[in-house]
Amino acid sequence: MTSKHPSESLTILTDMVLPSETNALHNLFGGELLARMDRAASISAGRHSRRIAVTVSVNHVAFNKAIPLGSVVIIEAKVSRAFKTSMEIYLDVWIEERESGERIKSNEAIYTFVAVDENGKPVEVPHIIPETKLEQHRFDDALRRKQLSLVLAGKLNPHDATELKALFV
Repeated sequence: MTSKHPSESLTILTDMVLPSETNALHNLFGGELLARMDRAASISAGRHSRRIAVTVSVNHVAFNKAIPLGSVVIIEAKVSRAFKTSMEIYLDVWIEERESGERIKSNEAIYTFVAVDENGKPVEVPHIIPETKLEQHRFDDALRRKQLSLVLAGKLNPHDATELKALFV
C-alpha cells in the first residue's frame, strides 16, 4: 500500500453562521460546530483511505473563541497520522475577518476515524509521510495520544506505552 502525505487529505469547508445556528448570545452553537467538523473530518479520512470512514471518537475539542453570527467559518481538516485501520484527523477552525480577510484561529479538534468496507469491517489504510514541521509534530503527538487512550481504556499496559514513558525519562 502506497503511503500518502497529509496534504492529500486536506479538506476545507467554508460556511457562514446563520441566525438559526446560534445560541442566546448570538454565537455559533458548539454542537453545530462539532457537526461541521465531523463532516470535514469524514471527507478528509475518506480522501486518505478511499473508503467509507466512520467516526470512532472525538478525542479533543477546544472552544477557544466564540464564533459570532454572520461570521465566515473555515474548517481545515487533515489526516495527522494513520495507524492500521484508524486515522487521526486534526482540525483547525478559523474566522475570516470580513473587511481585512485576515483569519483568526478560533477552535481546534482531533477526531479519530476508521476506514471500513461495504460490510462495515475495518480495512487497512495507507501510512502518512509528514512534509512540514507542523505535520511532523502532529504525527509524533498522535502516537502519544493513541497510547494514552489505550492505557486509559485498559487496552495497553502502561509499561508498554513507550512513547508516553519517553516523556518522563
